[in-house]
Amino acid sequence: MFPVPNRLAIALALAAAPSPILAQQDETTRVSTQAHVVMPAKTDATPARIRSLQVPDGFRIAPFATGLKNARILAVSPEGRVYLSRRDEGDVLLLEDRDGDGRADGEPRTVARRPGAHGIAIHDGRFYLATVKELFVAEIQPDGGLGELRMLIDDLPDGGQHANRVLAFGPDGQIYYSAGSTCNACNETNPENATLLRISPDGKSRTIFASGLRNTIGYDWNPETGELWGMDQGIDFLGDDAQPEELNRIVQGKQYGWPHVHGDGRITPWTTPAGDIAKQQWRSMSEPMAMGYTAHAAAMQMVFYPGGDFPAEYEGDAFVTMRGSWNRQPPSGYELVRLRFDDQGRPQGFEPFVTGFVADDGSSHFARPVGLAVAGDGALLMSDDANGVIYRISHEDGDAGAAADRAGRARDDGEVPAGPMQDQARRGSGVPVAIERDALATEGSLRVSSPDLGSGAAIPTRFSEYGEGLSPALRWSPVEGAASYLVIVEDPDARPTTPFVHWVAWNIPGDLSELPQGLQEQARLTDPEGVLQGRTSRGSTGWFGPRPPVGDPPHHYHFQVFALDTRLDLQPGADRDTVLAAAEGHVIAAGELVGTYQQQTPPTK
Repeated sequence: MFPVPNRLAIALALAAAPSPILAQQDETTRVSTQAHVVMPAKTDATPARIRSLQVPDGFRIAPFATGLKNARILAVSPEGRVYLSRRDEGDVLLLEDRDGDGRADGEPRTVARRPGAHGIAIHDGRFYLATVKELFVAEIQPDGGLGELRMLIDDLPDGGQHANRVLAFGPDGQIYYSAGSTCNACNETNPENATLLRISPDGKSRTIFASGLRNTIGYDWNPETGELWGMDQGIDFLGDDAQPEELNRIVQGKQYGWPHVHGDGRITPWTTPAGDIAKQQWRSMSEPMAMGYTAHAAAMQMVFYPGGDFPAEYEGDAFVTMRGSWNRQPPSGYELVRLRFDDQGRPQGFEPFVTGFVADDGSSHFARPVGLAVAGDGALLMSDDANGVIYRISHEDGDAGAAADRAGRARDDGEVPAGPMQDQARRGSGVPVAIERDALATEGSLRVSSPDLGSGAAIPTRFSEYGEGLSPALRWSPVEGAASYLVIVEDPDARPTTPFVHWVAWNIPGDLSELPQGLQEQARLTDPEGVLQGRTSRGSTGWFGPRPPVGDPPHHYHFQVFALDTRLDLQPGADRDTVLAAAEGHVIAAGELVGTYQQQTPPTK
């Protein structure tokens, strides 16, 4: 037994009762597991305790600032100014080390206040701040203070269990924003939860970049390859050693397993995918983790080291703060780890870097590491939200002046290749609408109509994302010999993605000639049975209604129906181009209905 005074140990026996076997469902699941609640008591970060911390030979760790209470996310400006968010206090602090002695000068200055302030980022002289559902921007003043906070977005997804929103700017100049899940493991009702969103810096457009990410607080771009890597926090109550904290290479359009699959492809026992999708199929639709770390360690902020104060062998490696477990025996985390990468940008393994925050034979802790950033002189700064300390980790042989110059150059956005992110964003853009593609040309035709909209007419607001977001009813003339039908809805007037895909649905039975209004927004439908839906340009599955920028001229929406001589053997959630490639050579008739939509006034809450 782990020696923790006043420990509460909870044994959970999870046995799933037998349930009816549906055509698409799995066999009965029976699981028995045990989990614990083990929380070492918080104690003070005394000088003696700090001196007891273990770092690799040649490194030293010391306080940069103390007494900061709930110190969370760190960001460092090109001038070397340090910004810190405090979630519990709802503010952002500014700290500076103008004399270069490795400690903050005087008291911190409060530069912003917003309830739930957490994620922060700096880009092109502007400061970005995320709360639970809002994104703000402010100009950075010459003295490091902030101008008036201006709201960019006010309808980001609710927080629930994971409300700590974070953001970072990619090498492509876009905002990557993590929206954690509302729960431990469940089917989310908002497709933007448990995702990484891609947002334009003006806040006018956003898409779901990747999904199935339970709570990815820490992510960054490899400075050599430009690839995006992130640490996802695992599911609770699967046992002391499950689920591992996941290292993922995050790619646009990919799904990473949560909530039904975790780790190296293991099935979550108590969840069931919507639409009668079997868990084994969900697993085949998901990306496995690249590497795992000790379960429940609670991975937080992650940064690649760009070079500077540390020896050259550390350049291109990443560091991750592990805040520490509350549900494992013995506790895990409470440390800073190094993640080694090879010269080709492939992860090689984790190793301890700063340890010793759990003290008194495991009965207490004096830090829960959260924030992480590279200081202006190349040292690492790490925040602790238990005792409110920012620690500075430096190398004894570092040349502060040379290190600051190297670190400053390395932090330049241009140092990280932008190509990989730009290529992903351009995929599927700059092409004709489906019905105009030569590969889908056919002499057969069909007539498309709808009781909800007329040809060339305005689409009623209720079918837009400014309204109810319902899919409109759609009808078409039957085609002899059709084995299935395919529906694609695209907006060629959208920017920057053109055409913007609003709906992909296939394997509509050949004996049907209509779809009803208000279909479920999930990858597989049970009514009509077996119809599959794909990924829109928004990144969600199912119908995504018109949402052109306010004030744009009317956009045109092409409701295209294709009659096919076969059913398509594709995974649910496939994207438009995958579906069209599979349909090539099988189109026997096609037709379309074009409607328009314009939003002239801002929506009201």
